[in-house]
Amino acid sequence: MKRFSWLILLLALPWLISGCGKGKESDVHQGHSKEMKQEAKKVDDEMKGLTMESLQKEGKMEEVTPGTVQISPERQQLIGVKIGAVEFKPLEKVIRTVGRVDYDEKRLVTISPKIGGWIEDLYVDFTGRFVQQGEPLLTLYSPELVSTQEEYLLALRAKKDLIKSPFPEVAGSGNSLAESARRRLKLWDINDDQIKALEESGQPRKTLTLYSPFSGIVLEKVAYKGMNVMPGMALFKLADLSVVWLYADIYEYELPFIRLGQQAAIQLSYLPGEVFTGKAIYIYPYLDPNTRTAKVRFEFPNPYGKLKPEMYANVEIKVHLGRKLTVPEGAIIDTGIRQLAIIDKGSGYFEPREVKVGAKVDNYYEVIRGLKAGERVVTSANFLIDSESRLKEAVGAMAGMPGMEHAGHGK
Repeated sequence: MKRFSWLILLLALPWLISGCGKGKESDVHQGHSKEMKQEAKKVDDEMKGLTMESLQKEGKMEEVTPGTVQISPERQQLIGVKIGAVEFKPLEKVIRTVGRVDYDEKRLVTISPKIGGWIEDLYVDFTGRFVQQGEPLLTLYSPELVSTQEEYLLALRAKKDLIKSPFPEVAGSGNSLAESARRRLKLWDINDDQIKALEESGQPRKTLTLYSPFSGIVLEKVAYKGMNVMPGMALFKLADLSVVWLYADIYEYELPFIRLGQQAAIQLSYLPGEVFTGKAIYIYPYLDPNTRTAKVRFEFPNPYGKLKPEMYANVEIKVHLGRKLTVPEGAIIDTGIRQLAIIDKGSGYFEPREVKVGAKVDNYYEVIRGLKAGERVVTSANFLIDSESRLKEAVGAMAGMPGMEHAGHGK
């Protein structure tokens, strides 16, 4: 008698038992140990209800697809089958990460003179100090500034005399000299009010005062009283903290949910319960190769200065996806190649079906295709049912192989 491997014999046993007579059954078992008989019976018991014969008896052969299995209520309870629903529901994905507060680069300024000289008075004399917009920072004595003011005053006096000339060229030259000297003063940040005061007094000022362009804090200070400075030398660095930036790292699989203008909420450990709201203003076009994250920049109003650069904050971004068709997370079997769900067809019948899911939100997946609203899916023990379905298909295919109907006969 031709012997088959253990696997083929165990898989084919239900058909061998049902398709062969008692005499043939004794031939099949002849020469095998009692242990093998017990093992075969165990497999046979496990596969009860999985054959297409059971479907044919109930007249449901045309209602099921290949791989559909039938499991009794008792066995469903034994293996822990649980059922969930495919339904429409509003989805809101929450992305959580950690962010770092930083300066708004557009609100940083360096104070440097456009003319050389010596610092005569220093009004802001330490870093970290808060300054108001328009507050004086220092006064600079510059011999070049004094000489230019004198040239301007001379040009104004010459203008009054030359304008009386009967020759247009001579009359216009005085005006050109005055305008040239005035432009030079304005290039050195002498404002119109200061120039007007110079015209009224007729006396040149020895010093130039530098003012703060906005309200903020002093980040850097290199200026000292009596210091000789050159044009373009950085004397102060100021920062406006009324608005700050926050950098957050977002994983690449979460990037599709981030949009410019998207709202974000942050909380600080030293201010429990207080929430600050900002928005995304820039998504960096590259990833960190080590963390597989992309940096996203957020902008936060900071009117009271509670958000300080270099602070860490817990970031929460809520993404409203709208009303979507969903399936419980536990219902999806992801093989890496395809995604499956086990559909409860009723009366103990379960159908494996290939599906496609999208975003995962909490304990649900968005359904892309393969499922309809109102269908019931297995959310627990679905791996066992899928295994039985595969086993049933394999046995069914083996049963149709040539010669399998005579597998129990010797030659």
